[in-house]
Parts: sequence; structure tokens; C-alpha cells
Amino acid sequence: MEKYEHGLARNPANHTALTPLHFLERAAAVHPTHTAVVYGGLTRNYAELRARCVRLAHALTKLGLGRGDTVAALLPNIPEMLECHFGVPMAGCVLNTINTRLDAGTIEYILDHGEARAIIVDSELVPVLREALHRHPNKPTIIEVRDPHATVGESMGGMEYEDFIASGQADFAWTPPADEWDAIALNYTSGTTGRPKGVVYHHRGAHLLATGNVLSADMTRHPVYLWTLPMFHCNGWCFPWTITALAGTHVCLRAVRGPAMWSAMADNDVTHMCGAPIVMSTLLATPEKEKKHLAQPVRFVVAGAPPPEAVLGAMTAAGFQVVHVYGLTECYGPSVVNEWRAEWDVLPAPDRAARMARQGVRYHALEGLAVMDPETMQPLPADGETMGEVMMRGNVVMKGYLKDEGATRGAFAGGWFHTGDLAVTYPDGTIQLKDRSKDIIISGGENISSIEVEDVLFKHPAVALAAVVAAPDEKWGEVPCAFVALKPGAAASAEDLMAHCRHTLAGFKVPKRVLFQELPKTSTGKIQKHVLRKLVRG
Repeated sequence: MEKYEHGLARNPANHTALTPLHFLERAAAVHPTHTAVVYGGLTRNYAELRARCVRLAHALTKLGLGRGDTVAALLPNIPEMLECHFGVPMAGCVLNTINTRLDAGTIEYILDHGEARAIIVDSELVPVLREALHRHPNKPTIIEVRDPHATVGESMGGMEYEDFIASGQADFAWTPPADEWDAIALNYTSGTTGRPKGVVYHHRGAHLLATGNVLSADMTRHPVYLWTLPMFHCNGWCFPWTITALAGTHVCLRAVRGPAMWSAMADNDVTHMCGAPIVMSTLLATPEKEKKHLAQPVRFVVAGAPPPEAVLGAMTAAGFQVVHVYGLTECYGPSVVNEWRAEWDVLPAPDRAARMARQGVRYHALEGLAVMDPETMQPLPADGETMGEVMMRGNVVMKGYLKDEGATRGAFAGGWFHTGDLAVTYPDGTIQLKDRSKDIIISGGENISSIEVEDVLFKHPAVALAAVVAAPDEKWGEVPCAFVALKPGAAASAEDLMAHCRHTLAGFKVPKRVLFQELPKTSTGKIQKHVLRKLVRG
């Protein structure tokens, strides 16, 4: 190997740090007049988008911010949030997008833990920020977005966003990171078992996951993407950078509402969108008179629990092509995809749905995916039955947890990232989740997968949503307890649903209680099982 190293060192001509920031430079240079952003009556091309992002970067540097400084964003899916994904790291800063549904106490913690030097906030979210900063000793610089589409508008006396970026120059010579290992973003986990952890992304991982999305979502040049997935969630699964890499059109949507989504899809010839299963339900539940004709199929990338067979069928009939993905905050969003195989097309509908329910295979950008015994760190048999923990390794796994070396070491024990998810591997190499390690129900010594029970409940025609958790039981230790939301106008009793489950499940897996109520969900549509556990445990 020495002969291939002698006199062949890295230099600026043959080595540059990977970063998704170059995607915007290319799009603006090659397709300057192509529509980059649509928001209500607003339209901007790539030359305009690039100029605004560079102005933002320059304005931040004029505040004295630079490499390693955190800039937070508390914004809905509006054009300014997209600009933050480029302008903030162009200044060398780290973008911390904050969940807009969080309470003031958690936002205060995030701003303090991440040491935010500045925060860009939507006027509608000023009240919660004001409360979060009420006792904050080190208040960040506040930059306020006054969106005319906001239902209310308040101010903390901060700089107005448009004035702020106007103070920057569009010809500012921003500098790419010298090291692709530099942090580009800081994302906080949901914090369901304690304080949220700060997940650190680097430029290299963001670049690679963004291009991995292109392959997994079957994208071509100039896609039209509808922003239903929150950009604050894993940086919108890196799609702000993905769509820009292809000089696509970002159709921004301030709030996810059925009629608004249908109108945006029809008016803009949308080709792609992402979201949780709840977004599918919202689309399908829109009154027929408010649905619009779609001129072309829309590819919907969905993460979370696999959609029930009935929902998949309804989505197909409505003009959608569903791609099922899986991932975590710690791996930049989705890094596993259900890559459909032609031979599955001829299977009966129930078998096709069963294949769709699998999480699938690794992204091109993820170098290692395995189901392993977490104690021995050995791969488990690919028999579709032996359950172990999902492990990942590669360039789209986080740098680690900010200021938490212990949690970082634990997450990377044995040279793999421990997801905490339990799964099986099939002989064809695809994996399927069976549960979170903390969600497995142990009843009388038997392991019960809550996902398996939920899948059966979803197949009942009256069930819209279902979640199963462990309820304390004096005899068995734990038993399954189901929380169910019925479809509008549908009727079913607890006895009906338990009888339905008995047709498919072993007796010990059948829910011993069925409770009917609206299910608590996160801002990204995931059911909050920790809330349900508290309910059954009193």
C-alpha cells in the first residue's frame, strides 16, 4: 500500500469535506430560475433562496457567531425554517431545531443545555418562548419571524427576521467546514424517560443521508415536495438538503390539515411527501368534497408503525405510492427502507401487506444493520422468529449525545449503535420490528409483542388507532391492555375486540382490558405509550 501513498497526499484539489451545503450552491448555479419555494402566494427561485441563506449566514457572523455556536429555531414548516438549514451552518454554526409542541420547561432546558446563542422564533410561538426564557440567565439573541399566515402575532422586542437578513450581504464568502466531522445540527430526543438527550449530527452524515433519501424514495430531478413532516424532526429526515440537491420545489405548509394538503398537492403537482401514519389518516378522513384530483401518483414515505392493510389499500386507491422506512433521531431519521421486490407483486393482498409491514433493509448510506444478542453481540438466526436488538453502524449514525459521555458509551457498546428496538430477521435479509425493548410485555414468563397485538386490532373494521401497553396484574405480573380509537361512526365493544383477537392470537396475548379514548400523540404523530402506561399503573 505504501506505493499508493508516496507523493499522493490529500490536497485541496482532490479532497473536500462532505457537506450538504454545496447542494444549494449547485442548484442556484445550475437552475437559478427554477422554483425553489412555494408558500401560499409566495414563490422564490433558487437564486433568491441562495441569496437569502447567505445573507442569514453573514448576519449571524456579524453577531459574532461562528464555528460551534448553537443557533436554535422554533418555527413551523415555513420558508424561514428551510433557510435556517443552510444559512445557519454556512455561518459555521450548529442548527438546533426545536419541537414546536414542547412545553416551556422543556424548551428552557434545551436552550440551556445546547447553549443557544441565538434563536429564530415564529411570532405565534413567542408566548411559549417568553415563558421558557422567563428565568433563563443567559438569554439568547432573539430574531422574530412575522409570518402573515400566523393566526396570532406577538413580539418579545427581538430583531425582525427580514431586517436581520437584510443586514447581511448576498456576496458573503461563506466557508465550508474544514472537517466534515464538524457538527451541523443538534436534535433532542423525545425525553419520554427523562430529560431529552441532545443528538449531534455532522456534515458528512447529513450529506450522505440526504443522498440516501434520493435512492430510497426513487427521486429524479426537480421533485415537488410537500412539507407535512416537521422540519424540526431530525431536520425533516434531511429532506431540506435532499430536495435542494435535486433542485426540487419545497411546498411549505404551516399546519397539517386535510383540505390544505389536498389543495397543495393538486395545485403544485406534488410528487413526494413524508410523514407518520397519522398524516395518512388525516388525508383519507378528509371529506370527499374537499379532496382534489391528483394528476400523478404521490410517493408517500411513511415511518412509524406499518400502516394497516386497509389503510394501504385506501392510500393506493387515492393515488399514493407508499414507501415504508424506519429510523431514529440517532441515525438522522430514516436509514432502513422496505425496498419492494417485484416478486411480491403477485402475492395475495394479505401477504403483500405482511411484506409491507417489514422495516426492510439498510439504506445505501448505512454500512451495517443487524439483529443481534445485546449481551454476546452476535448476530441471531435469520429465521423470522428469533428476536434480538436492532444494531446499526456507519456514517449516518450520530456523533453522540451532547455532554453525556456515559450515554454515548452505552449507545455504542461493542462497536454498534444499540437502537433499543427488538426485531427479527427473515431469510431474505429483511428485518421486522417486534417491539421496543421497554415495550415488550412479559406475562407469566411469556414475551408478548405489543406490535403483534396492535396489528390484529388494526384489522378490525371499526378500529382507527390502537396502542397496547403492559398493565400490572397480580397473577401474571403484566397483561396486555389496549387503548383504542374507533373510526367516525363505527361501533365496537371491548368484548367485540377481544373476541376478534382470540381468532388470531394465543389466549395469553389477548388484551385483558380495552379502553376507548383519543390516543395521545407526539407532534410527529407517534402514539405516546409512556402516557398510556401511567394511566394503567395509576
